[in-house]
Amino acid sequence: MERVPALDEPLKKSLGPATAKVMAEALDLHTVGDLLHHYPRRYAERGELTTLSDLPLDEHVTVVAQVADARVLTFNGSKGRGQRLEVTITDGSGRLQLVFFGKGVHKPHKDLLPGTRAMFAGKVSLFNRRLQLAHPSYELLRGDREEAVDVWAGALIPIYPATTKLESWKIAKAVDAVLPSVTDAADPLPDALREGRGLAELPDALRMIHRPRTKADIATARDRLKWDEAFVLQVALARRRHADTQLPAVPRKPAPGGILDAFDAKLPFTLTDGQDKVSAEIFDDLATDHPMHRLLQGEVGSGKTLVALRAMLAVVDSGGQAAMLAPTEVLAQQHHRSVTEMMGELAEGGMLGGADRATKVVLLTGSMGAAARRQALLDLVTGEAGIVIGTHALIEDKVKFHDLGLVVVDEQHRFGVEQRDALRGKGKQPPHLLVMTATPIPRTVAMTVFGDLETSVLDQLPAGRSPIASHVVPAADKPHFLARAWERVREEVENGHQAYVVCPRIGDEEDQKKAGSKARSAEDEAEKRPPLAVLDVAEKLRTGPLASLRIAVLHGRMHPDDKDDVMRRFAAGDLDVLVATTVIEVGVNVPNATAMVIMDADRFGVSQLHQLRGRVGRGSAPGLCLLVTEMPEASPARQRLGAVASTLDGFELSRIDLEQRREGDVLGQAQSGVRSSLRVLTVIDDEEVIAAAREEAAALVLADPDLTAHPGLRTALDALLDKDREEYLEKG
Repeated sequence: MERVPALDEPLKKSLGPATAKVMAEALDLHTVGDLLHHYPRRYAERGELTTLSDLPLDEHVTVVAQVADARVLTFNGSKGRGQRLEVTITDGSGRLQLVFFGKGVHKPHKDLLPGTRAMFAGKVSLFNRRLQLAHPSYELLRGDREEAVDVWAGALIPIYPATTKLESWKIAKAVDAVLPSVTDAADPLPDALREGRGLAELPDALRMIHRPRTKADIATARDRLKWDEAFVLQVALARRRHADTQLPAVPRKPAPGGILDAFDAKLPFTLTDGQDKVSAEIFDDLATDHPMHRLLQGEVGSGKTLVALRAMLAVVDSGGQAAMLAPTEVLAQQHHRSVTEMMGELAEGGMLGGADRATKVVLLTGSMGAAARRQALLDLVTGEAGIVIGTHALIEDKVKFHDLGLVVVDEQHRFGVEQRDALRGKGKQPPHLLVMTATPIPRTVAMTVFGDLETSVLDQLPAGRSPIASHVVPAADKPHFLARAWERVREEVENGHQAYVVCPRIGDEEDQKKAGSKARSAEDEAEKRPPLAVLDVAEKLRTGPLASLRIAVLHGRMHPDDKDDVMRRFAAGDLDVLVATTVIEVGVNVPNATAMVIMDADRFGVSQLHQLRGRVGRGSAPGLCLLVTEMPEASPARQRLGAVASTLDGFELSRIDLEQRREGDVLGQAQSGVRSSLRVLTVIDDEEVIAAAREEAAALVLADPDLTAHPGLRTALDALLDKDREEYLEKG
């Protein structure tokens, strides 16, 4: 009787050490279970040929196609090394050239005869403006006597996510070796849930996803496996929420007649209905005896900072302190400036002219001078400072608080879990937590990525905000459009306003070296042009279309004091045009800035463009955003810019953004370096599954927080959390 490997058995036992080593290095697969959960990306059918015309450049691909012709060319008048085999394959819609050199031509010349069908795998490159695969691996698809005809003939051929070292058909053979072990797969779904929703049993689903007989098999398997992924993830998040409700926290209620009331009384405008509603949700949470965990997301310019400041003042009223964590020094300084301006004399506690109920608002960043830093640390430990705004410098061991009651994390996806926890650990009891994100998030992503946080949404812009007109400027097709863009900037400045010009890179030597080497190594110099740089563009504008205007640059490699000085001068109206990198993306608030020109706009993501655009139109004058690109009209990048120009709705744009990005990026895997646990679930298409799984998970965790009655679920949860170390469950 054939031995059936267990799911947790290392692959080297089933496949041998050499194959197991490649599996681990190339795909991070270590056990039989890992391999069984490495699902095919798609399936090729006999007679249904892959579209060769859409192959992506520089990516490793697997295609199924037929040989159209093959010829050996001899060059340098020699044999052996001087030979090149050129094979043209076709799928009926497109043609692709395969090239083999030197001594490697003999076997493929014998194998790849016209009419032969095969799977080919390799990296797509460009030669003489034509796509090709150089030295691809291949597996012939033919039913000969030793092989049952229907293995390839009628079957759906699984195409696995593969790499240069490990072709799809080698993965398929490895899967065949371990497929009998699916009978031992522990089922994470409770029987009642599985039966109630008519889902396949797990062993059947795994067999069907790897070796489907029909397309219906694939659909049945995917429906079941989507539920596994959604449910296990939602249980993990539900358990986090449940654990948080068990933690103690100090209730923080604003004192009547305190600093919050004084602040509200001096506001020169009334809060929007949305700000009122969200503030009420936050104040209710702050008043409870377990820590608030709330995500505050909202449109660009919807007034999130004001809502967060009112929450911080409520905590100061109750005798506690609040800390706001910002991702960059520029943003920390900007927040500090806007908070102290909004509070006025209420931010001058202990100072001459400070109001009776005032507190101190201190800034703490890594580049501060020793004396200022010492004073800030002293103000925190004594409780003199009710509010501190800073960068990751707040997390250092030396920073001690008198009574930390609230942590506000701005643009939190830029912080790791360890950083957020380190700050939360500085309270006598766990402080309340408010996470702010300025990038609107589709509901499904909020449920999947931020599922351990309650969500508040600000989707209403304050009165007085002006509309922003956005236009794509096709610099390559219509250079006179770019000239007109600079004229528009001049007109705005002549009308007493200011402008931003945003570029993708800085342009100092180190930057240029990198971009230059990338451009030189590219086969097509035009397509690989280095992105436009702040320093170059600023120089061209000073001597060209914007000569005589007051222009300054701002980028991340400047000394913090210089950055702060430039921002102060721009905010004060002493500069006309700021040429900057994306350091101005969030939090920068200069109401007099009405125009923005984004160079090489196609190099930025949808959400980033929306963020940048939100820096203009913040006052009473209308805003203008010009998206400059050299991409051709039919390109996806140009269509993306068209989408940004066509709507100011951040939630709609976030959906477009999500459709164009890989799931892993959305879930923050790009930042954390951990591979996504989502293989068949897509957060944009599977909203119903995610919402239903969240409800089921919440009910199950409430009834059985330790999952004692669900051993299969515990096993799946351990595998998920062990692999990803909970990093993307807690994006804070």
